[in-house]
Amino acid sequence: MLTNKELEEFKSMLVESRQRILSNVEKAKNEIGLMRNQSPTDEGDHAVLTNESAIDNTLIEKQLRELEEIELALDKISKGEYGICEMCEEPIGVDRLRVKPFARFCITCREINEKEKASETN
Repeated sequence: MLTNKELEEFKSMLVESRQRILSNVEKAKNEIGLMRNQSPTDEGDHAVLTNESAIDNTLIEKQLRELEEIELALDKISKGEYGICEMCEEPIGVDRLRVKPFARFCITCREINEKEKASETN
């Protein structure tokens, strides 16, 4: 079970991550907007702009997925459910939460989950 001090530490980490992601997404969207307003002078410029836009969109999508995980973790903190594995309902280790504060699974269950996902895609 996490102490109140640890919960506050993780909440602070999650809030900081949320702010960083929101800032990054806003900057990326602004950059995409600026790129769209540029007029490519040749096919090479057009290819570079298109490629950069695709990369930015992929990064934005990844960050938005992480933002969803962060919001879920913050919701769990408010409900008193934070730090509990969604599969086995055992506590997630503090060391794991320090590395990934929005972790939904303990190490063992994460590995099982990833193996299941890998077998579904094959």
